[in-house]
Amino acid sequence: MEYRKLGASGLSVSEIAFGNWITHGAQVDNDTAKACVHAALNEGITTFDTADVYSDTKAETVLGQVLTGVRRESIELCTKVYQPTGTGPNDRGLSRKHIMEACNSSLKRLQTDYIDIYYAHRFDNKVSLEETFLAFSDLVRQGKVLYVGISEWTAEQITQAAVLARELRVPLVASQPQYSMLWRVIEAEVIQASEREGIGQVVWSPLAQGILSGKYLPNQPVPQGSRASTSAGSPFFERLAGQWLHTEVLTAVSRLSSLAHEAGLTLPQLAIAWVLQNPQVSAAIIGASRPEQVQENVKASGVRLGSDLLSEIDRILEGLVERDPAKTG
Repeated sequence: MEYRKLGASGLSVSEIAFGNWITHGAQVDNDTAKACVHAALNEGITTFDTADVYSDTKAETVLGQVLTGVRRESIELCTKVYQPTGTGPNDRGLSRKHIMEACNSSLKRLQTDYIDIYYAHRFDNKVSLEETFLAFSDLVRQGKVLYVGISEWTAEQITQAAVLARELRVPLVASQPQYSMLWRVIEAEVIQASEREGIGQVVWSPLAQGILSGKYLPNQPVPQGSRASTSAGSPFFERLAGQWLHTEVLTAVSRLSSLAHEAGLTLPQLAIAWVLQNPQVSAAIIGASRPEQVQENVKASGVRLGSDLLSEIDRILEGLVERDPAKTG
């Protein structure tokens, strides 16, 4: 495992981060979750990503239980706030009330005294940035949060937040956007704005919701056991990856599989290594329903892809890549 600094901060993160969206508390049982997390630790992963909303807060609880006994200083534990965690009008968003209460609840579920990176899960158009960042500032001063991040914010929103962060001395250091060979919407604006503000990218879905795993084949039914076939994963898969589940894309992905094989990699390893070629990407988040998936995918760390290979990837995917920055969020 190799490690990178997160943006311009002094925080180091593992190139491969472990995330438990959809899996813990939903798609896999607790014993499997434990096996996957321990596999991640054994492979040198130190960065763990979750959110209060994942599996109706159960994902945080499972992760906190599984990490019991692990030296706290040896890992970076990251979670998020914004999405609904209850039925009340203040159980969502980025108001001061919700941020403070949500943070305390996350700390209890994660069984920890502090969060390494606390992300604003989405931008809140109904609350002023001043209110949001004053709350983050207080959490930082209280020692409950070490660094602050944002997820799926536009370049303009990031720039506005960075101004406030400097004024309030809030260490805004991370952006968590979707990014893959097929989804490159951050390249036009978000990357540049983040680099200017010293913010690093911790990207999610480097496998494009499993499309770049190679398991979905052209003119074949969705494989049983895949994310698209499970009750927990299929709604997210349809919303985030349905646009790619057609013959033209899947045929191109099959060609990428051959390309990966020629390079001595699996297709998932190639896809993860591809996002890590971007110098503004600090880490790529992987999920897993089996420990073997973790053990295979971490092999993407440290892989350097040649310019000819990168050009061939672009040639194969020409016309199939989403680049519109308006689709951020």
